[in-house]
Amino acid sequence: MRPAASVAVAALVLSIPVAAAQSTFTVRVLTPETALKAAQAALKKCRDSGFQATVAVVDRMGVLQVLLRDRFAGPHTPDMARAKAYTAASFRTDTAALADATQPGRPQSGIRNRPDVAAVGGGLVIEAGGSLLGGIGVSGAPGGSEDERCAAAGIEAIREDIEL
Repeated sequence: MRPAASVAVAALVLSIPVAAAQSTFTVRVLTPETALKAAQAALKKCRDSGFQATVAVVDRMGVLQVLLRDRFAGPHTPDMARAKAYTAASFRTDTAALADATQPGRPQSGIRNRPDVAAVGGGLVIEAGGSLLGGIGVSGAPGGSEDERCAAAGIEAIREDIEL
């Protein structure tokens, strides 16, 4: 074999593990137990504040992991809570910020027309160490800012569990 050809073959063989390593990646996901812990803490915060609400937690792909509806939460709240959690995870932004960015006349206003998008307060991103882990959404408190406070309590309850 000529020297140039042997160098080319050696380079090809050495690059195979690198190519395989670049073909996949590892992600962190919430365990069902951690998602449940966040939802329970958010629901408790709402109850302690006098609100009947529903809490949803989705994974990083926006798939529902946990849904907790309090006894007297409105019939619309399960769908809204899930939509808020999905929206936060999908757009990697809190839904209150998305609500502002998607007002009529703004460049991103069309996002509001997408199915399952909830551009209202109450959905927060769950992340740790720069990794998206999921989203949490709350519906049923009087206004998005109160929903958001409950969602934040859910994230705070799992903060130590999800930090690297």
